[in-house]
Amino acid sequence: MTTDLWKDLLSCLDLSVQAVGTYDGRSQHLAYRRLFGGQFLAQFARVACLAAPGKALKSLHTQFLREGRTGEPVRYEAEVPQQGRTFATVRLTARQEHGVVAVASASLHVWEEGPDRQTVEPVPALPGPERTVELGLLPWESRAATDLDTAKSGPPAYELWTRIPAAEPDLGPALLAYATDLTLIGTALRPVEGVTQADSGVAFASAVTAHTVWFHRPFSTGRWLLLRQHSPLAAHGRCFGRGDVLGEDGMLLASCAQESLLRFG
Repeated sequence: MTTDLWKDLLSCLDLSVQAVGTYDGRSQHLAYRRLFGGQFLAQFARVACLAAPGKALKSLHTQFLREGRTGEPVRYEAEVPQQGRTFATVRLTARQEHGVVAVASASLHVWEEGPDRQTVEPVPALPGPERTVELGLLPWESRAATDLDTAKSGPPAYELWTRIPAAEPDLGPALLAYATDLTLIGTALRPVEGVTQADSGVAFASAVTAHTVWFHRPFSTGRWLLLRQHSPLAAHGRCFGRGDVLGEDGMLLASCAQESLLRFG
């Protein structure tokens, strides 16, 4: 784990209240050409929970409209069109000086007791430390049994083990949303011989256009999570991917889906 990057991310989640429904969040200090989409997801998640306190984030649907500028804070505006005893809906807008950069809709729910069933494949054993992978935008330990950044082609599937450091419980959904944004384009590229996500901006252009996360169960940071990802489609200059987030015990904690620009030539 890179301590400075972890502290930097936590600082970005410490939003300042400017007025009712308006929050400011600073941007990460990353060597990246634009604001990382995971930052928007994480900050949207924090704003939604602040705008509808007492409820847990159930889903977050985000559309990225234009590139965010590095080194510039983001202003978030939250509108709550529905607030009931158990459910709430929050509409979110992210702005920088050049205009609206992203919009989102969040749904929140009070955790309830009820039937508990899931149908997922069992989780494999956690790879050993020799399978550690360095993902610069994830400031914590990750491991994978297969290589994502390899020139050899493979099936459009990828399993990433990642361990978000222990953090305050109310930051959990934001940190989980952040983690889901990084490797779905790389997963879609696996069948393409000789190309990896490291070739972005050279062999192809890519940008996330929409990303959704569903939160199924409460969970705690500080434990290993498995991001099980699959990309069923790449066509017409776009790619689509989806994934599940599971605990070491096999419990399905969250799911995600992402559509991205993927333009060659």
